[in-house]
Amino acid sequence: MKILIYFGHPAQYLFLRETIKTLIANGNQIKILIKTKDVLENLILNDGYEYINILAQERGKTKLSIALSLIKRSLKILPVLIRIKPDLIIGTDATIAQLGKLLNINRITITEDDYEVIKTLADLSYPFTQTILCPNVCAVGKWTHKKIGYDGYMKLGYLHPNIFSANKGLVLKYGLTKDYVLIRLAKLSAHHDFGIQGITHSTLDKLINLIEKKSYRVQISSEGKLDKKYQEYLLKINPSDMHHILAGSSLLICDSQSMSVEAAMLGIPSIRFSGFTGKISVLEELEHKYGLSFGIHPNDPDKLISMTDKLLSETNLKENFQVR
Repeated sequence: MKILIYFGHPAQYLFLRETIKTLIANGNQIKILIKTKDVLENLILNDGYEYINILAQERGKTKLSIALSLIKRSLKILPVLIRIKPDLIIGTDATIAQLGKLLNINRITITEDDYEVIKTLADLSYPFTQTILCPNVCAVGKWTHKKIGYDGYMKLGYLHPNIFSANKGLVLKYGLTKDYVLIRLAKLSAHHDFGIQGITHSTLDKLINLIEKKSYRVQISSEGKLDKKYQEYLLKINPSDMHHILAGSSLLICDSQSMSVEAAMLGIPSIRFSGFTGKISVLEELEHKYGLSFGIHPNDPDKLISMTDKLLSETNLKENFQVR
């Protein structure tokens, strides 16, 4: 079988990485398309897979930029589909669903977000796709008849204990010999990110002061360019090692939904400071059913500081969350 997979985010590739290995081992032909996003291209390069980057330059953050990017992707992907003639196409992007429908190709849309969170993308994708593959807890609006749900989360596709084992030696290799708190700053430039606030410089300053007072080291991972005054805290690693660094941390503080779920899969406590708080079923389940993550809205930075203080004051913090 010929299968074409389009990736627009590192987490999407990681979710299907083990599946790709299995499919290739079983004699299937896999064609990978990507757009430039964070460390996505580096991850695929490190794994040695051939791919085509259809959008080598990251798009802008405006709605116009996102709309133009959708058109560009369609124009780039269409001739590839016509040339390759795949039996199945897989991805999260609307272009996959729309072009698959146009060319009568079997298609699967993968997601871990609820319909209301990605409403624009969903309205452009779900009417055209055949299958919506997502965790059971995810809501897909009126498209439930297309949903194939599973008990689990996308991040378990690459962080399940059968697949991933934390390398403590690698953490030490990067000089992280002291207990540390990982702060992740996302760009928040996706189509559903408009009006969503993240961690400001003022809040970040307060966090750093508190964490250091608690005798933890601060490590900052940032998708965008980091201000000069934070350079001493900048985490400098091979992007492929990020999950080992996350697994070795004592706490994650971030404005990234994806990384909050990853932390939960590894038993690392996380605080997500995001306008998406209370809106994403996967994270609500991880917070209220399992107690593995805590969501705080950006209009309450004081609560972020107090929650950080509370967690870092807890005896056997990491051990307790490993049990959870």
